[in-house]
Amino acid sequence: MVGLLQRVAWARVEVDGACVAEIGRGLLVLVGVERGDDEARARRLCQRLLGYRVFPDSDGRMNLSLADIGGGLLLVPQFTLAADTRKGTRPGFSSAAGPEQGRRLFEWLCAHAGAGYPRVASGVFGADMQVSLLNDGPVTFWLQV
Repeated sequence: MVGLLQRVAWARVEVDGACVAEIGRGLLVLVGVERGDDEARARRLCQRLLGYRVFPDSDGRMNLSLADIGGGLLLVPQFTLAADTRKGTRPGFSSAAGPEQGRRLFEWLCAHAGAGYPRVASGVFGADMQVSLLNDGPVTFWLQV
């Protein structure tokens, strides 16, 4: 699984002009599911997202996690993160999970995160979404588990 996390001051997801999810300070995570991914990888990604220290402490060092600051976690499915871009001028998607597996694992990740953390929101799998955010820093990390 791939998680592209961005530390944000706020983020929101709209579908057909309606807001379906939003958070204040926290992490916006674009999630890509790859072939061979399973619940164990989804669980590991969730642990890393909640514990990854990307927020500043009182000395301005990235030493606090999402759980430490009580921020929001916005998970957004994005199958294009699993693209193979090593050659040519068009991405290939042979490494991306199929739609059924992708949906199942994304929804499992959202449910698992929500069961262990109170401030979880999510985009809509398979929908045409508009994602707005204010990147804080900017701070962006690619996590692959």
